[in-house]
Amino acid sequence: MTQNPFTAVFNAQRTAIEQHQALTHDALEAQKAAFDAFTTGLETSESLIEGNAELTKGLVHATFDTLEESMPEGSTDLEELRTAVDDGFDAATEAQIESLEALVEAVEESSVAYDEFAEEYAVVVDDSVENALEAHDQFADNVQKVSISIEEAADEFDVSA
Repeated sequence: MTQNPFTAVFNAQRTAIEQHQALTHDALEAQKAAFDAFTTGLETSESLIEGNAELTKGLVHATFDTLEESMPEGSTDLEELRTAVDDGFDAATEAQIESLEALVEAVEESSVAYDEFAEEYAVVVDDSVENALEAHDQFADNVQKVSISIEEAADEFDVSA
């Protein structure tokens, strides 16, 4: 393409369109990565829940041990209370893990749905950009032809003067 006053503008427009396309793809990939990171974070939370429950249960048992040691021997039996605490922590931990697993499953399903959407959207963006660039190139070619025609007419006008 020969240079005319609009060549730089058309090149800048083409570059902007191509950069927008690339940014759109980058944004889609970033969102996919965010879903993956969120899911991974949730999955690691299970071990934190279990670890926290065991730590807290251990602290309660240590408190019971201290309490038993401070009382006369045989005067108190906290075994039933220990069992109740263990059962309570186990039930609470199980409920938290079940809730977390349901949340992870929902996020994974959302992630799959987003991946499908992102793939379809990327195809639409690519097709739209391709069509826009084709129209852009056709318009630039038409402007180039008009520019050449104007130059030729100006040359003929100068020659006849």
